[in-house]
Formats: sequence, structure tokens, C-alpha cells
Amino acid sequence: MNIISVVYTEALFRPLYNLLVGITDFLPNHSVGFAILLVTLIVRLILLPSALHQAKMARRNQDKMQSLQKELKKIKEQHKEDKTKQAEATMRLYRQAGINPASGCLPLLIQLPILIALYRVFFTGLGEETFQYLYSFVPAPSSISAVFLGIDLSIPSLLLGVIAGLGQFAMMRFFSPSPAAQPGANESTAQMMASMQKNMTYFFPVMTIFIAMRLPAALALYWVASTAFAIIQQYFIKRALNLSSNPPIV
Repeated sequence: MNIISVVYTEALFRPLYNLLVGITDFLPNHSVGFAILLVTLIVRLILLPSALHQAKMARRNQDKMQSLQKELKKIKEQHKEDKTKQAEATMRLYRQAGINPASGCLPLLIQLPILIALYRVFFTGLGEETFQYLYSFVPAPSSISAVFLGIDLSIPSLLLGVIAGLGQFAMMRFFSPSPAAQPGANESTAQMMASMQKNMTYFFPVMTIFIAMRLPAALALYWVASTAFAIIQQYFIKRALNLSSNPPIV
């Protein structure tokens, strides 16, 4: 086992796995479903400062771009026949104004390993064969209830898969950042990004349903919970910061 795998397992996977098992053991009836909801909420709250930072950077860029509208219009008129020079001049103006298109990427990159580890926790599942990951101070549950609202989370669920897909569609349809609002996005780039975004809006939900139909429903429940929390988070962050465009989805 290489050093990266060891660090990933010990720093991310095992803590999240033990959190899930600990909550499951604490809950009445040892419900895995409610434990998944609580763990997802806890992780979302942990990542909230990072999401707020991204949203604040989006607000800062939005305000700066608003003040540059006259200069951007001049650039478009000067280089209307040459899109490459138009893009170069636009990026040069953004640099001078202190607008960094990649300013919100670092927090997202920090969050990805956590979200991947959480995904692996729910994919691994709870059972005697996985209790080897438990810390010595976390007791193994004497019993586990894999049934949540009448759905067996240990086997695939078409219903939860469809709900997860619809949630994914709603989030991407109504809360994805506008391509035209991204720093450095000229007209042609914005059109290309809008086309890609439109395709992904339909492709990802379909893939979510397709994958959920083949994996334990615990994963689909995690997708449903994570998407629901993300939609609520996006809504309140956008209102709190008075953003005219959607902040980056976390």
C-alpha cells in the first residue's frame, strides 16, 4: 500500500467510516438510513466555510466585472473581427482589475477528496467484513437496520435512483453558474460552455439513475441527501450575498 493510499484511508476514509458506524450505533433501531442523512449533513456543515469562501469570491468577481462593463464593450468593438485578441485583451483587463477566474478552484479541490472518501464509505457499507476499519474505542453495532422508509438500502432501489436523478437535474438546471458570468468568458466561449452545460444537465441525471440501479440504495440515499442539502445551501448563500448569478456548486 503506497503512502497516498495510507494517508487517504487513515485521514479521510476511516474517520468518516467510524462516524457513520458510531452514529448508527447511537440511533434508535440502529438505522443506517438516518445515520447516512446525519453524516451527510455533518460533512456539508464542515464544508460550508469553503462554500462561503467560493461564493464570496464569486461576488467579488461579479462586482468587479460590473465596473468593467464599459471597458469590456470597448474591447469587443476594437477586436470584433478577432476573437483571439478579444479574449487576450479581456483576460489582460481582468488581471489588471485583480479578477482571478481560478480563485474559487482551490477550495473545491480541497473538498473533492472528502466527498470521494464519503462516497467510498457508503459504497463499502456496514457489516462484519468492514468492521476491521473501526477504531478501538468505536463499538461495532450489535444490530443494523438497513431498511429506511420501507426501502432496503443494501440492494438497488429504482425509486431512490429516480429521486436522486431528478434532484441532480434540478440542481444543475436551476443552480448552475451562468457561463456568461464566468470571468474570461467571451461570447463564443460562453456559447460553447452553455451548450456543454445543457448537455450535462440531462446527461448526469440519467447516469445517476443508471448507476443507482446497480449499486446499493445506501449510495442513492446519500446522493439524494447531498443534493438536497446542496440546493438549500445554494439558495441561502445566493440570497445572503445578494448574488445575481449562481455561486459555484459545492
